[in-house]
Amino acid sequence: MLLAILYLMMQRQVQKAIAFAKKAHGGQMRKTGDPYLTHCIHTGRILAALVPSSGKRAVETIVAGILHDVVDDTCQSLHDIETEFGDDVAELVASVSKLSYINQLLRRHRRVNVNQGVLGQEEASNLRVMLLGMIDDPRAVLIKLADRLHNMRTIYALPLHKAQAVAEETLIIWCSLASRLGLWALKAELEDLCFAVLQPQIFQNMRADLASMWSPSSRTGSSRRLYVKGSLIPLDEKSSTSFHNKSLTFNEGVCSMKDLLEAVVPFDVLLDRRKRANFLYSIANNLETCTIPKVVQDAGLALASLVICEEALERELVMSASYVPGMEVTLSSRLKSLYSIYSKMKRKDTSIGKVYDARALRVVVGDKNGTLHGPAVQCCYSLLDIVHRLWTPIDGEFDDYILNPKPSGYQSLHTAVEGPDNSPLEVQIRTQRMHEDAEHGLAAHWLYKENGNPFSSVDGMDTPVTDASSYFSKGIEEKNSSDILLSEYKSLKAGHPVLRVEGSHLFAAVIIGVENEERELLVAVSFGLAASEAVADRRSFFQNKRWEAYARLYKKVSDEWWFEPGHGDWCTCLEKYTLCQDGMYHKQDQFGRLLPTFIQLINFTEQEESEYWAVVSAVFEGKQVDSIASQSKFDLIPSTSVDAHINNKVHLLRTMLSWEEQLWSEVSINQAKHDAKFDDARGPLNLGEVVIICWPHGEIMRLKAGSSAVDAAQRTGLEGKLVLINGHLVLPNTKLKDGDVLEVRI
Repeated sequence: MLLAILYLMMQRQVQKAIAFAKKAHGGQMRKTGDPYLTHCIHTGRILAALVPSSGKRAVETIVAGILHDVVDDTCQSLHDIETEFGDDVAELVASVSKLSYINQLLRRHRRVNVNQGVLGQEEASNLRVMLLGMIDDPRAVLIKLADRLHNMRTIYALPLHKAQAVAEETLIIWCSLASRLGLWALKAELEDLCFAVLQPQIFQNMRADLASMWSPSSRTGSSRRLYVKGSLIPLDEKSSTSFHNKSLTFNEGVCSMKDLLEAVVPFDVLLDRRKRANFLYSIANNLETCTIPKVVQDAGLALASLVICEEALERELVMSASYVPGMEVTLSSRLKSLYSIYSKMKRKDTSIGKVYDARALRVVVGDKNGTLHGPAVQCCYSLLDIVHRLWTPIDGEFDDYILNPKPSGYQSLHTAVEGPDNSPLEVQIRTQRMHEDAEHGLAAHWLYKENGNPFSSVDGMDTPVTDASSYFSKGIEEKNSSDILLSEYKSLKAGHPVLRVEGSHLFAAVIIGVENEERELLVAVSFGLAASEAVADRRSFFQNKRWEAYARLYKKVSDEWWFEPGHGDWCTCLEKYTLCQDGMYHKQDQFGRLLPTFIQLINFTEQEESEYWAVVSAVFEGKQVDSIASQSKFDLIPSTSVDAHINNKVHLLRTMLSWEEQLWSEVSINQAKHDAKFDDARGPLNLGEVVIICWPHGEIMRLKAGSSAVDAAQRTGLEGKLVLINGHLVLPNTKLKDGDVLEVRI
């Protein structure tokens, strides 16, 4: 009942905003010939797909999105908006208006400073003021991105040279900002819209190549185990996706700009099954009644192939109902933007058939808001086993970012397989908490925190199961493959910790011996040391207790003089593992057979490696481990009284400052990118100030460049007290840097 009331209130607010915008923009028309109100409504719809379906902040964001151009383009004032919709909506509209300064800044820079190659001091200072204004309420960025996205969807109404200028500006500014904020789906659509305008021929040809790869007619039989491992046949290197350095103009061989833009699948269609079904149904219906451009048909084929893959995995999950007892699993899918595929092909100098993540399925395991995170991690590995039974894995394309998170903290299992059409398909598997960290982004997470779980359950799922061991190689035979794989493991040595994975069973293990030039490992497995909680909490602040468990296992084996496979006791056993062509070490039984069980190496940072071997040394010498200092690589701010809101603010500030440097660099390239002296002449961003955040209340403080910790303490009125920077006690003369977190302890 309460949800129904909230929904009704939200609907009334949105309808009121539309009526207000209709009156304000009355008589105004867009270049497309549509009433200006259509832009306001579409902006609101885009925002509705980005924010939660309820909540005060979400409603305010949508309302402000509908009204975002009222102040700049009509006779209505901010006071009028404040009177009708309140202070928060008025402030959001004002913030969106200020964000337009970025576009003005770069346009003026191109016009006035074409030979200078850098932003002027005043321009850079104004840019920073605007960026800092985003920190307290990033919803303004969401609104501006939604506004730009709809403008790009309708950019065909502009002359070609203007459309290309706007597309370049969008790539430099708004796509990079969306990336920094973690708005990946919106960023992907923006990139493809820009790509269609700037490189129409390549865009069209890549659409055709992917549709050809993924169409039903490309199938040669069952998707199960029908190809020789490692024998992927690349597309002709002289195919239509060969690269050109210069932009192409629209000609007889290229569709109209409007057709190409329609061939970009809207991000909300990819995220919503009902919208996706309607999109495909619309294309099918129009095929019968009128002629649809081939590039749009190709987009439909790509999307349909994704649906086929998703349904196949759903069926398999239903058949394997024991994979996650009592937990919720959400299955979704995405198409990589053509622009990202194009960039990856150029960067890696490879063909389109070798871009294994051009389409992907994502499986999210519910963890009851983190309370069942350990069991959820176990389920991730169980689901990985199911995926590998369903489709043939591609050699060397499995990455375990759960055990070994990326520097950003990103966690997920990634595997590439041969899909139903015998073309590459990536599958990502993660827990709900990992997914929220990775996908919602800073701005969206700020909205989601006032709501419950945004995930919905999977409707239904199936497929027969084949022999689990049939897809493993019998070791490495080819010298080239051996050299490539062994180079990754050349530093392995006895004592290194690993994770043993057998379906959903995760156990701590440690390497006891390295044999046959790193091709074979002797590993001690502790069956009494379940590792699911340790893996789930890899990002914890203190890891010495975990390192101590591995070290004691290593010492136990050494003390007992166990040195052959099969040695051990009731809870510890030595096993042999062999490096296979899939790039992983698989268990070898007493008959020489390779089994699905495998081990994952724990990759150390320099700090973790130093800490681990210090713990090992202490354990072997019988010393206390507690005295060894340990600090997580993810430790960004003081650990006392951690407040999620301030953490997000710190993260967002650092993200925006980093993006400012990126933008500075992008703009600086301009005319001077071919000048050899340019790189030497251009120094780091220097505005004569540093920006820090004061703990624990989150105030942003701006100080002169070169200011020290004592200067900041004086500013707060707490001179002479203990000062911590980023959680560490520092000397008073310690210089401050952009994004530092200052804490003065009384």
